[in-house]
Amino acid sequence: MFIPTLSDGPISIRPIRVRDARPLERELVENRSWLRTWEATSPHGPSSFDTRTSIRSLLANARAGLGLPFVLEWEGELAGQLNVSSISYGSVASASIGYWVSERFAGKGITPTGVALATDYCFYSVGLHRVEICIRPENGPSLRVVEKLGFRYEGLRRRYIHINGDWRDHFCFALVREELAGGVLKRWKAGDVPAGEGSVPEAERAAAAQPLPIDPRR
Repeated sequence: MFIPTLSDGPISIRPIRVRDARPLERELVENRSWLRTWEATSPHGPSSFDTRTSIRSLLANARAGLGLPFVLEWEGELAGQLNVSSISYGSVASASIGYWVSERFAGKGITPTGVALATDYCFYSVGLHRVEICIRPENGPSLRVVEKLGFRYEGLRRRYIHINGDWRDHFCFALVREELAGGVLKRWKAGDVPAGEGSVPEAERAAAAQPLPIDPRR
C-alpha cells in the first residue's frame, strides 16, 4: 500500500523507513519514563525488542495492505510515531490508530494534527468507512486529542490490551466518514467540532475506575 507524506504547517506524517531505527531508539530510550505507562507489552512476559525488526514488520504489513506506518515530524525532526493498523476492507472498511510523541514535543499540536491527517487519508484516499482509537482511561493527553478532533465515544472495553505488564481497560472512540462534510482536520481547524463530542460520560468514567472482578479459580 502507498504511504504518503502529509503535512499541515510545521507538522508532518511520513512513511517510516528502516533507517529511522537509530533515531527512534534514541527517542524511545530518552522518553522511557514518559512512555512506559502506555507501552504495549506481552502477556507471556518480558521480551526483547528490536526497532529495526519492528519497522520491517510494519512495512511488510503495509505491503499487505493492512497498515500505514508513519513517523511524526516537527519541522522535519522526528517527534514520534503514528500507526494505522488492522485495516479491513469490504463490508467493514475500518482501521485503528495508535501513536506516541516525545515529551519534548508535547503541547505543539503534533498528535491531533497527525491523527487528523491520517484519518482524512484513510477516509478519502484509502476509502475506509470507520476509524477508531482506543485509549486508557488514565491517559489524559490522549483523551484530549480525541475530544479536540470530535471522535465519538463508543464505550468501555474491559482488559482490552496488555499495557505496561497487565491487561488494561480502554475507552473506545470512533468516527465514520458520513459524520464529516470536509474532513477531520478542516472541521477541527474551523472550530466546528460539536460541543461535548469525544467526552466520556461520568457513569462510564466511574465504571472504569472500578476493578473488574476476576474469578480466583482461574
